[in-house]
Amino acid sequence: MDAQSTPESIIMAALSTLTSSQLSSLSYSLSTAFHRHNNHLTSLLTSPTLFTHTLNHLYSLSLPQKSLLIARHLLSFLRFLTPFFISSPPTLNSNRVRLCDLDSVLLLLFFCEVRQHHPTLLETSPAEWQGILKNYCFNTMLNLSACVVTPFQVLGVFVDLVLKCRRFVTSKGCGIDPGRKEVAASAEAVVALPSVQVSKGCGGVECVICKDEMREGRDVCQLPCQHLFHWMCVLPWLSKRNTCPCCRFLLPTDDVYGEIERLWSAIVKVGLQVSQECC
Repeated sequence: MDAQSTPESIIMAALSTLTSSQLSSLSYSLSTAFHRHNNHLTSLLTSPTLFTHTLNHLYSLSLPQKSLLIARHLLSFLRFLTPFFISSPPTLNSNRVRLCDLDSVLLLLFFCEVRQHHPTLLETSPAEWQGILKNYCFNTMLNLSACVVTPFQVLGVFVDLVLKCRRFVTSKGCGIDPGRKEVAASAEAVVALPSVQVSKGCGGVECVICKDEMREGRDVCQLPCQHLFHWMCVLPWLSKRNTCPCCRFLLPTDDVYGEIERLWSAIVKVGLQVSQECC
């Protein structure tokens, strides 16, 4: 990846392909999510009981578990782009987030922000953290409220959040890696696959999994990439992998990191196409 193909430039290039109405719709959805999360964080910082419970929960989590929290948060924001860059729908349980997980990830990200901008601010007793974080949060929100938040500013905050979460996940060794373990396609994605009949003129084409002929008039499975396979061949395949055996097209998966890879790959594909056209 060269200097012109950084993650930031790629996602900005992909966003540039959206129409004005699509950008407005995306900005509105993101503004609503940011507002909801800010209110949630405020409630967390003003409740001693909730703050202590959430802090103790974060202490109990291992580094991989914290990375998974961030990854789920990243995935929830990447899914805002799904309708614009991926034709296949997300899994049905994609928006189910436990409140305790939302508390934990918002507090964890807030700790990271404070640490980045004021490294010594929390070098005090943990008993003082709630008051310090509450004052920092209110001062920050007050400064932001004095500015007119335009759709482009909202998108800028979104891009910063996506890249920050992605760096956190990849830096912990849990990121998007071509050599990652294979993951199964989601049950919802598999159930939604259509059964089509091999048409006249297409008979004789072989199923690349078993190498046997797909006979004319026989019902076979069609993946979103249009490739056809025997049902008895493709179902065991998709129970272990979420890729097309022919072209490596990615199907939805219940694996968090697999879904991040799927959505990020779609964004990268669009972003790189725009970058190449501009060269």
